[in-house]
Amino acid sequence: MSYLDKLFSVSGKTALVTGAATGIGRMIATGLVRAGATVMIASRKGEDCIRVAGELNAQGGAGRAEGFAGDVSSEAGIAALVAEVKLRTDRLHILVNNAGISWGAPLEEFPYHAWAKVFDVNVTAVFHLTRELLPLLDAAASDEDPARVINLGSVMGTQPLADDAYSYTASKAAVHHLTRTLALEFAARRITVNAFAPGPFQSRMTAFATATEEQAKHVGNHVPLGRIGVADDIAGATLYLCSRAGSYVTGAILPIDGGESVQHGMTLFKE
Repeated sequence: MSYLDKLFSVSGKTALVTGAATGIGRMIATGLVRAGATVMIASRKGEDCIRVAGELNAQGGAGRAEGFAGDVSSEAGIAALVAEVKLRTDRLHILVNNAGISWGAPLEEFPYHAWAKVFDVNVTAVFHLTRELLPLLDAAASDEDPARVINLGSVMGTQPLADDAYSYTASKAAVHHLTRTLALEFAARRITVNAFAPGPFQSRMTAFATATEEQAKHVGNHVPLGRIGVADDIAGATLYLCSRAGSYVTGAILPIDGGESVQHGMTLFKE
């Protein structure tokens, strides 16, 4: 194995990626499987996860995927997911809290219940799932190779930008702060905690604005680097944080946004 391979290797590691049947979660799972990890893919739609796991395994990567249902929107759902994971492994090297939802409505019409619904999945589930999986993360952690937690934030949690998604942007700011808090608390356990803060990518959540190539190009014109994100952008960041290369990084909010987080007067989807 070359120096480069050793530095970025995740071979033999076991990961859980929530919400990985589509979008950025699938990009993360794909990168990990291709690089040699065993990846559990869980979301509310178990059949989709099973199908996606089969598709990833068919690509002939060095790792493998297994898919099953997992709903993080409630305490009972998290308990069931944790139980399923414990049936499949006794240690977890990588946890990616990717599952998330959004809600869009004009300020005057934004519903009260949209706050609890979004925060339950985007923030509350991140805390509780991570806490409940700590025994498995502890079992995988060492001084030389910490266990890794990656939370999905957003450029919208970094910049004061709502685009009618008021509870979403607030929830992602909360994810960023929770990430830093847990990074400090888990350091002694040799568990790193970081977050991605992606800009626009093609996904189910952004399909209203990026579904077609024409739409994606239009949104990309708002990005300093002139394009929206692609799968390798997410996969590369994942392999960095989950391998030896990223073992000394914790508490970071990594922008994967083509420069939008440093752009003044930015827009995402609205003119």
